[in-house]
Amino acid sequence: MHLSIQTHLRYAAPLPCSLLLQIEAAQGAGQIIKQNALHSESPVTWNVIAGEDGIGQRRWGDVADIFDCIYTAQVRIDRPMAALSSLQASHITALSADVTPYLMPSRYCHPEAFFTFVPMQFGDASGGALIAQMADWIGGHFAYDNTASTATTTATDSFHAMAGVCRDYAHVLIAMARSVGIPARMASVYAPDVTPQDFHAVAQVYLDGAWHLIDPTGMARPDQMAVIGVGRDAADVSFMTSYGQMDLLEQTVDVQIAK
Repeated sequence: MHLSIQTHLRYAAPLPCSLLLQIEAAQGAGQIIKQNALHSESPVTWNVIAGEDGIGQRRWGDVADIFDCIYTAQVRIDRPMAALSSLQASHITALSADVTPYLMPSRYCHPEAFFTFVPMQFGDASGGALIAQMADWIGGHFAYDNTASTATTTATDSFHAMAGVCRDYAHVLIAMARSVGIPARMASVYAPDVTPQDFHAVAQVYLDGAWHLIDPTGMARPDQMAVIGVGRDAADVSFMTSYGQMDLLEQTVDVQIAK
């Protein structure tokens, strides 16, 4: 599977400010970057740093007036589709130092809110079978509504509203998984069937000693996703974090399956 990606960001900065940009597909983890380029209309001196857990990269830069950049990439996806329901949960006491933090509460995901609901709703299911049931339940009960959440909406808020966008669906699945001792984190990705086309957020769960992607919205398949980065929740993998005012002028994402 080959994906062709083009992203265009155009923002106005009324005053000079700094930003942290994370829009480039990561090398490795089941995907190979065949070619990519990031071009900004006004020159920016970038400080490139590693993404969370060393997956992907982020860029610090100072901007003023208009920030206009275009990112293009050709990515080959070599990630197989795992039989999720057959995967077993890893024993908590055997978890490594880099996986353990993804059991803990984070800014948007509070597992303690789901301690009662998950066993009541899903009974004795465990491991990948439980994750699959959770994802199906979220996808079947939530309404996809881009007016239902804000930048401060937590997984608990989304659960009560039964509505949200991709990041909200992922947050709920992450919080549910952590509530039963399954490490879970968020992945920002590009995928061809996301409607409307945009940066997409999915969950990643740790089962049988490895990380596995799952999209509770049902719009993206692991073997068609180009991962950008990972983190505890959306706070860690925002495509752009500005330290100063940035006003949206134009933003487009186009992901196609390459011929």
